[in-house]
Amino acid sequence: MIGQMMQMPLTVGSLIEHAARFHTNTPIVSVETAGGIDRSSWGAIGLNARRLASALRQLGVNDGDRCATIAWNNRRHLEIYFGVAGEGMVCHTINPRLAPEQLIFIANDAQDQVLFLDQTFLPAVVKLRPHLSSVKHFIVMGARDDEAAQMLDGVLFYDELIETGNPDHPFTHVDENTASSLCYTSGTTGDPKGVLYSHRSTLLHTLAGNQPDGIAIAAKDTVLPVVPMFHVNAWGVPYIAAAVGCKLVLPGPGMDGDSLVKLIDSEAVTLSLGVPTIWLGLLAALKNSGSKAASLQRTIVGGSALPPSMIATFRDEYDVELIHAWGMTETSPLGTLNQLLQHHSDLTADEQATIRNGQGRPLFGVDLRLINEAGDILPHDGKTQGDLQIKGHWIVERYFGMPSDTVTSDGWFDTGDVASIDTDGYLIIRDRSKDIIKSGGEWISTVTLENILVSHPDITNAAAIAARHEKWDERPVMLAVQREGATTTEEALLAFYDGKVPKWQVPDKIVFIDELPIGGTGKVQKNKLREVYGDILITE
Repeated sequence: MIGQMMQMPLTVGSLIEHAARFHTNTPIVSVETAGGIDRSSWGAIGLNARRLASALRQLGVNDGDRCATIAWNNRRHLEIYFGVAGEGMVCHTINPRLAPEQLIFIANDAQDQVLFLDQTFLPAVVKLRPHLSSVKHFIVMGARDDEAAQMLDGVLFYDELIETGNPDHPFTHVDENTASSLCYTSGTTGDPKGVLYSHRSTLLHTLAGNQPDGIAIAAKDTVLPVVPMFHVNAWGVPYIAAAVGCKLVLPGPGMDGDSLVKLIDSEAVTLSLGVPTIWLGLLAALKNSGSKAASLQRTIVGGSALPPSMIATFRDEYDVELIHAWGMTETSPLGTLNQLLQHHSDLTADEQATIRNGQGRPLFGVDLRLINEAGDILPHDGKTQGDLQIKGHWIVERYFGMPSDTVTSDGWFDTGDVASIDTDGYLIIRDRSKDIIKSGGEWISTVTLENILVSHPDITNAAAIAARHEKWDERPVMLAVQREGATTTEEALLAFYDGKVPKWQVPDKIVFIDELPIGGTGKVQKNKLREVYGDILITE
């Protein structure tokens, strides 16, 4: 017997329709690329999204056409998210921090028809234009600017474009299985690969990802997504924010610690999201400014492993809860979040903190498993390590433009992570499979070595790499960034590992450097470190 309930398509357009109707006056605060604050609302965002959809139709943009963005987190970018996808086109966010050759590859591979850009990136786009084979319309995200018009022949201006659109334009009826957005991987091990999200997968990710044991955003929250809107759709936060109608604060290009402190305090931010390098900068700025970030209650941290010392610092000095999460471009990105279970309430604060150090439990809608090199499924006992695989409602099946599926024959996606999972489903990422150190046939986790060193009061950041060794094949070497004015020595830091790991896992060498190379998504580029320091134990 077939159920007798309404069936409505799960579409991105329905999110902005809801937000505009029932949260019309809720503020959207946006830091402009050129400085200053733009204050809008969900009602105005919805109106402009419809105008944009109408205007793009008038330009000849069709269903399924890719409309790219090279932009910061701001109000116009938010309108593009909903106006493009709501009309049945595909919103393709491009990471502006990638190398020019990667930007060209991505835009051409996606066959982008439209390119929206913040004026910051105009000089770069001018250089890229001769190599962008498919782009028909370049649209600067702002008001008309004569200098910009001279730099890029035929350029359009966003504010003028949407004035030509119809504010009453109804979004085109969209099949929920059609594509809504496109993101590319960072391409650290080859050409970037596209992940094409559907309306259905995005809506399911929105609903499941915002459960009480998920991100748990409420209408009363003020949310600051520091994770860029070009990084896996800002972890889905724009969609979740529209679904619940919360106040949204968009930081523009100002993602440094000082700028974030000002925004958190001036806009009474209650929840923020970003990668660990962002929070290291915020902690330094809080200390320098004397601010206690009184409104801030929670932060979601993902993108790379979280130093355990950071959880304690936020908790003890600022009364802020850090929630560890894990995911990737191929998982939309939410895979796990670290919320405690009922039986953890009897544990001490330190015991609870130990649990919170890991990446947490899978949300409803995804499943996890571990396998070994032979393909055998491994136990979830919290100790056994294996290759992490995932499947679910918002997990990639094949990469954009690829002829075959990227999953196993029984439907699982291999994440490239080495992990363990306990009986409650709590995941601990031990390492990336390409980063983990194999010394004398035994594994050494770079994450463990990094967390120990970062907990030292004189170290602000650190990375562990596998350096080649004549006897043991690979041995750990640490690249460390000291606090300003610190005078600690390599010998003292090596001694700091005593009792924290087995002696054979203690790094062979610690090298002090001014800064770690950070990629476009805020992660340390260990491939670059291996190029420079991979032979240091042999050459010395």
